[in-house]
Amino acid sequence: MGGKEVACEENQKMKILHLLNDGGDKLSGQIIEAHARLHQVRVVDLRDNDISYERLVDEIFSHDKVISW
Repeated sequence: MGGKEVACEENQKMKILHLLNDGGDKLSGQIIEAHARLHQVRVVDLRDNDISYERLVDEIFSHDKVISW
């Protein structure tokens, strides 16, 4: 499957939040790395319990896209 890398202009970058419910795996790591090359990425591992519910909700609503693993 062919494809080409497309450069994003600064105003086209998305803020993407990855929520790791059961920790990361190889696939999630690869996708997160690919997103990080083109977009602003934040990863929250929910197993760590170091984020409050209120802060998590704020994070969800402050990002353009949320992906839960």
